[in-house]
Amino acid sequence: MTFHHLHRFIGGDQRQRLLAVSGVELRYYQLPLRLGQSLAKKEVMYVLATVLAALFLALLQRRFKSRRLCLDPKRLDGKTVLITGGASGIGKETAIALARRGARVHITSHDDRKGEAALRDIKKESASMNVRLWSLNLANLQSIRNFCKTFLKNESRLDILINNDGVPAVLDWTDNGFSLCFGVNHLGPFLLTNLLLERLKSCPPSRIVNITSNVHKYQKLDFADLNYNIVPLFTYFRSKLANVYFTQELARQMERHGVTACAVHPGYVGGDWTSQFSILFRIVMYVITALFFISCEAAAQTVIYCAISDDVLQHNGGYFSDCKPCKLRPYVQDAGIAKKLWEASEAMVGLNSSAREHLASRTR
Repeated sequence: MTFHHLHRFIGGDQRQRLLAVSGVELRYYQLPLRLGQSLAKKEVMYVLATVLAALFLALLQRRFKSRRLCLDPKRLDGKTVLITGGASGIGKETAIALARRGARVHITSHDDRKGEAALRDIKKESASMNVRLWSLNLANLQSIRNFCKTFLKNESRLDILINNDGVPAVLDWTDNGFSLCFGVNHLGPFLLTNLLLERLKSCPPSRIVNITSNVHKYQKLDFADLNYNIVPLFTYFRSKLANVYFTQELARQMERHGVTACAVHPGYVGGDWTSQFSILFRIVMYVITALFFISCEAAAQTVIYCAISDDVLQHNGGYFSDCKPCKLRPYVQDAGIAKKLWEASEAMVGLNSSAREHLASRTR
């Protein structure tokens, strides 16, 4: 019989004597309860520590997860590449990689000072002087038209067009009254690409790489309000969905002209895009990006892959991530919606086939 069981069968005076003899505190009967509470707290702490440790390890695994690299050794000597937004982030890393492969690389920036600094970096990192900077503001349709007119007069070739420039989820308006996200992320590249199509068609096999994001799957387009500008994330998601539809319709129209188009999700990238937000937001995003996001160099791998790999040719209009083609949700593959968006975009930017052909004939 244990000491606890013995306690149940003896009287109060006997208990005290027994406890006095054994040197146990009179309030010994509280010990099991306290011990139980202590053990419960320890168990909770152990469970919490285990969960936190598992989460931390999962984050580390994701952070250091090896991503596929573009190992294609293909050279681009004699090829001309245009990268919008090539002064920073993914665009800059892509410019360095393609210049190293011998391409004549053109980058655009709406900030001349930042663009000049990037130009020096790209030339230094790539050991190539065959890189040129252009001024372009995708938030202004006239700026796009002026750029295309000048570019076509000065450059006889265009083999690869990479529509990389864009804006994050912010509520603002373009110079022409469009939602900033929809205007810069979709309408700007749409107009730019259409005005350069004739030159791309004259240099087969040529390619168009449109940078999108896998967040496109979280929204659907509302043709009654394509210029939606209420919830920042939603307007950004819709602009990225428009990129995918645009790529698919572009591929259908260009399939007989030797032009391949693809959409790329480069991954979630930590860059300087948070600079326009508050200091508190930037601190929070710094922590998040340090754990979950990848470097611009890693993110550029799929862009580079789609720009040079011959494997991409069999996936015209495809959607790529991590250097491989990926499946899209059924509604994102709706050719009817893609064509409807194309026609709506033409009307919004004041472009039609006759106007495009007229501009192309003037700049040949």
